[in-house]
Amino acid sequence: MTRRTIVIAAGGTGGHFFPAEALADALEARGHQLVLMTDARAGARTTGVFSRGPQYVLPGAGVAGRGPVRALKAGLTLLCSSWKARAILRTVRPDAVIGFGGYPSVPPLLGARLLGRKHPALIIHEGNAVLGKANAVLSRFADVIATSFPSVAKLPLGARTAFTGMPVRPAIAALAGEGWTAPGETFSLLVWGGSLGASVFAKVVPAALGKLPENLRKRLHVTQQARQDDVDATRKAYADMGITARVEPFLNDVPALLQGAHLVIGRAGGSSVAEITTAGRPSILVPLPIAASDEQSENARAITTAGAGWVIRQPDFTPTALADRLTDLLTAPEELAHAAAAAASLARPDAATRLADIVEECLHLSPSPAYPTPPSQTEFSV
Repeated sequence: MTRRTIVIAAGGTGGHFFPAEALADALEARGHQLVLMTDARAGARTTGVFSRGPQYVLPGAGVAGRGPVRALKAGLTLLCSSWKARAILRTVRPDAVIGFGGYPSVPPLLGARLLGRKHPALIIHEGNAVLGKANAVLSRFADVIATSFPSVAKLPLGARTAFTGMPVRPAIAALAGEGWTAPGETFSLLVWGGSLGASVFAKVVPAALGKLPENLRKRLHVTQQARQDDVDATRKAYADMGITARVEPFLNDVPALLQGAHLVIGRAGGSSVAEITTAGRPSILVPLPIAASDEQSENARAITTAGAGWVIRQPDFTPTALADRLTDLLTAPEELAHAAAAAASLARPDAATRLADIVEECLHLSPSPAYPTPPSQTEFSV
């Protein structure tokens, strides 16, 4: 196998970083040298695949959703960071640069493009059902756009695209095909809210569970991610109701928790949806209402269209609405079983392998894999 140097650009939240790490594992197994370019939020890695190779932390800031002055400052920061990335890349001399979306991808890929005609292969991965703003900019000069969903809105006409799925951590990929076990005396509910949790779940979920009949409450075992400021109040709320609960600011054993969950409540980020479907778990999704392109609503639509879960818009996500939904599901396990099977049908546990194949094809190390091409924007229908 020909050893190549491959730069992976990812940072910010786990939703961008975990898929990048999964791809890096697959590429390292094939003998390639990995280089990480990330941002200050993610920082240098001391464990895992990236700790075994060079790492560069670049300054950056998001532009979307900011006022004109802050957006201008963020844009200038990204431009300066891109020139810094260009200087680093001239030394590293990578064969390919792969970005996983968000502003941390911009400096490495733009810096690579600024190298001129001899720039490395440029690949971007889109984790949502709508092309993100950073990826929309980078797509103008990317060699391939790999997607997590079979249909993606706002793909540029004429771009080369391939549906690979969203790479997930190996421990989660291992859950694929295990099946869903119907609840017995205990019903395990997993509540998560993105990398840092979400206050709306701390406010709504305990209040909703308090509205359930006592016979249903006694069956519950809740594991909930909550912001640090919400942890104590959430723990107390469950204790006062006599509900067995574990509430933490960060869940570091997600594969085991997914394996044991009968139902998941959470956001509809691309990485979360991929992990839920890989594990084959039914879900109640509450899309983040301030997402730049409302991509989480489109991600959630893929779940509901398949019958793999239910969506409650955040303005409608009230204790009463959630309690009504949970009462129906807790008393109708056959509905949960159907949703679990539908979720499993959406799984792409080999996404990291498929994306690694695309990378190697761009490096002319393997023939072009026959992965489907997502429809263009005009054909978009999830």
